Amino acid sequence: MSVFLGTHENRFDAKGRVSIPAGFRTVLKALHTEGDSLVILRPSHTMPCIEAWPSAAFAHLTQPLDRLDMFSDEHDDLAAALYADAYPMDPDREGRIILPDFLRDHAGLTDAANAAFMGVGRTFQIWEPEAAKQRRAEARMRSRRVSIPATREGEAP
Repeated sequence: MSVFLGTHENRFDAKGRVSIPAGFRTVLKALHTEGDSLVILRPSHTMPCIEAWPSAAFAHLTQPLDRLDMFSDEHDDLAAALYADAYPMDPDREGRIILPDFLRDHAGLTDAANAAFMGVGRTFQIWEPEAAKQRRAEARMRSRRVSIPATREGEAP
């Protein structure tokens, strides 16, 4: 399975474009389905960053909506949270994208010269570089307390 690895910092150009790291573009292309956008960008629910989802992974994220009554407040709230601020993107030939102002504001990238692209497995995140550095340090500290339950007999590890 292709995953997003590492942290890469890229500069915004004079037109406000930033390049998705080449390794991330390779993973996106490997996971791409014809007719879909290469990546879906959305604000994180919990952190000041932009989440970047391959289209198929984003579709999987939204599947729980199908189990809710489509006329319920819960469905409306979750649909608005997932779809209203989601932006499908297809990079140009050089792998550059323009981040919508709303997302730049959310991630503190409005006046930033660079953006940090942080791989987190099945997705990646776009951060203001100093905030990304702090996030990685905090995650390393907190991860020391995480224990992953053993697999049950018969389950794949």
